[in-house]
Amino acid sequence: MITSVAVLGSGLMGSGIAQTAAAAGFRTVVYDVVPLALDKSLAAVARSLAKFVEKGQYTVAQRDEVLSRLEFNPNLAAAAKADLIIEAVTEDLAVKNELWRSLDGIAPPSTIFASNTSSLPI
Repeated sequence: MITSVAVLGSGLMGSGIAQTAAAAGFRTVVYDVVPLALDKSLAAVARSLAKFVEKGQYTVAQRDEVLSRLEFNPNLAAAAKADLIIEAVTEDLAVKNELWRSLDGIAPPSTIFASNTSSLPI
């Protein structure tokens, strides 16, 4: 059973995936090696959710609930605890492979690994 999600990479795609996971009710960790990128990701998600509130699609309480399920963390160990890990880092195979190798050593055997890559054969 999946109860938690980690998204690796806090760019546009990673932020969107994380927001969707949190909105679906999953505790979600967003991981990035660049703390400033994590700050920008949080701001982007907050702006996106604010638009839903403005349009009447979310209440303020629903927005706050989604935000409360999100954690932005530069520590890979925090991401490794998730039941489902979705990789959304730059399209660089060496970066992706190193990340997977690191996670393989610290994530539980039951963890599901997924990738958002579209241009690299993994």
